[in-house]
Amino acid sequence: MKHTLAPIGGGLAAAALLGASLAGSAQATANPHWKSSESVSAANAKAIAQFWFENNGAALEAATYVEEDTTKVDKLKSTGTATADTKAGSVAPTGTTTSTSKSKNVNLPKTIGKVFFVDQDGEKHWCSASSIQGKYANLVATAGHCVYDTANDEQLMDNWVFVPGYYQGKAPWGIYVGKQAFVHYDYSVYEDYDRDYAFVSVYNGVTISKDTDSKRHRGSIEVEDAGRLGDNVGGQGIAWNQPLKKAHYVFGYPQAAHPDGNKPFTGVTPKWCYGTTTAKTVGSAAKKIEEHVGLKCSMTAGADGGPWLLKYNSSKRVGYLNGVTSSFYDQDENDRVDYISSPYFDGETYSVYTAAAAVWSGKLV
Repeated sequence: MKHTLAPIGGGLAAAALLGASLAGSAQATANPHWKSSESVSAANAKAIAQFWFENNGAALEAATYVEEDTTKVDKLKSTGTATADTKAGSVAPTGTTTSTSKSKNVNLPKTIGKVFFVDQDGEKHWCSASSIQGKYANLVATAGHCVYDTANDEQLMDNWVFVPGYYQGKAPWGIYVGKQAFVHYDYSVYEDYDRDYAFVSVYNGVTISKDTDSKRHRGSIEVEDAGRLGDNVGGQGIAWNQPLKKAHYVFGYPQAAHPDGNKPFTGVTPKWCYGTTTAKTVGSAAKKIEEHVGLKCSMTAGADGGPWLLKYNSSKRVGYLNGVTSSFYDQDENDRVDYISSPYFDGETYSVYTAAAAVWSGKLV
């Protein structure tokens, strides 16, 4: 059954990222792999940034992680081998940052951050996400359910922004407002979690002007240009149709409690897992997942949307995006999350990515 995508509204001054229905059947016929939103105007994008900046980032701090059902998690089942629909390929990362630290700890990527948005009920939420390489250094990768809300009558998210390096209401490299989002056709129409990924072009970042206090007018906040996302934090590469059973680093901001109530994560700082993906694709009846990739990891909700990085170089802090955290599982059946899964990135994933990567955005101020 085809689901109609409608704008949210929500009574907020700023317009939604995906604030109108995605392109219709004509586009679906021309390109069956992806659907895109209409663009958010620069004027509306500036208002969105100001919404999150107000009251010293109070809205950012008030947001909660996207929570579906963390009281009971499903168990993964092996489904078979990955289906490579084209030849394996990759696009190299950009903006590498070499660390001089001699610590044996893993260096977190500068590209990691949170996406914030407002749902149909006016509730503020966030997911994990990452900057990735794109033609205009303006691209963010996250989970599809962090862009498109399947729980509320297939409505779309409002006031969508990306904040790299987010920490307790602070935006060290600025706030990047989403201009246009791209999701797989099957996810937007059929809620197919095998395609639970999204790529979003963002405007240049903005930061609060240093002399904003002298420029306040009727509660408005003066902002200044912070430059392009990729120039500020770099961009992870992307890979598709890769073989399974490969080592990955996974990053995200977990916060949810385990099903047994234990809450080891705060969601304040990013965490990571390292492991080898399953030798076969995995499925979950609860979400009609048939072809995901699994990895042993105890991160909980809040980490969804976070990047799975192949060939991650801890010194340079970059690798190749080869998945995003989609769902959480309890394989041991002891009421603790111990596995996570990602859609398998194939040629269709690459086509969604290339469509998003070709969108120019520009400055807000």
